Amino acid sequence: MNYMTLHQLKQGASGKVIDFNGGCGLVNKLNSMGIREGKEITKISNSFIGGPVTVQLDNAKIAIGNGMAEKIIIEENN
Repeated sequence: MNYMTLHQLKQGASGKVIDFNGGCGLVNKLNSMGIREGKEITKISNSFIGGPVTVQLDNAKIAIGNGMAEKIIIEENN
């Protein structure tokens, strides 16, 4: 298994959301954006100097702050 944070995932790579390194507030916020355990996610772009990370989730593009991206655990697809 190749686990990493969303922040560490390379641009253009995809994987499955496995877990979150955060409390209920973080999990609830991510769930409200559609980011849940078991969902497939693709990293579209990296951030520049602390800016947001853009991801593709289903048919939506979502921008996530760097801090949040570091707390989302992904299993990278091969």
